[in-house]
Amino acid sequence: MQNNVLGVLKEHENKLLTIWSQILLSNGSEDGAMEEEESKEFASLFLNALAKSEDSKEFEKVEDLIVGIASSRGKRGFSPRENGQYLLSFKEAASQILSELIKEPAVLYDANLKLNAILDNMMIMTFEAFMKGREDVISRQIDEISEISTPVITVWDGIVALPIIGTLDSSRTQTVMESLLQQIVDTGSSIAILDISGVPAVDSLVAQHLIKTVSATRLMGAECIISGIRPEIAQTVVHLGIDLSGITTKASLASALQTAFEMLQLTVVKRKRIVE
Repeated sequence: MQNNVLGVLKEHENKLLTIWSQILLSNGSEDGAMEEEESKEFASLFLNALAKSEDSKEFEKVEDLIVGIASSRGKRGFSPRENGQYLLSFKEAASQILSELIKEPAVLYDANLKLNAILDNMMIMTFEAFMKGREDVISRQIDEISEISTPVITVWDGIVALPIIGTLDSSRTQTVMESLLQQIVDTGSSIAILDISGVPAVDSLVAQHLIKTVSATRLMGAECIISGIRPEIAQTVVHLGIDLSGITTKASLASALQTAFEMLQLTVVKRKRIVE
């Protein structure tokens, strides 16, 4: 009886769509023709499945569709609340029609329970799809930012520099090492400068990451210089008892570059202007 009662909603599909559209508009949704087409497709598939059985494989098509709609709406700028409101509005419209069709309170109550159970499960799926989409976007952005924030620059023949900006954690250290070592191989550089001027703070963990990077660089046959050692960083390193005595450190990138020139036995001389 419950299945048959829910199945009669198919006979009132156009009316349901009209009420649903009105509710969406009253909630501030203004996505136009695209939303209207999505709504028609969803309502048609959903009501067909209801007319057959809630256990029908037709509901798999409905679930795939609503996940796709949730993902699409997320990309178009809809919030999780608006995504949820999309199905809540459909539920409200369907319940309104059921109230007009069913006069027996017990039957109406059971029908609404069944309808709510189905739509609530789909609503959970929309949130999961929305969050997965957001996580994918965030993960991609993290990778992009990581690549942008770890550029290895060839500052001179045989000298590369890597300015590090932001916190240095285990994952980022791996990216830093891979970028630096690859650039050393590609350019045949013998000196690498790690500039930590943009690192907000250095603790024992950050220091260990730096030491690992220096060790990996040396294994590649290159010498490593750490620049950007500010007074507060120097005090922290001493306070924590971190041993950086085996590593060449400089206060600025300019000082590190000058040291690199000396190690390569290079001299930069300012050319005198010739007056004609």
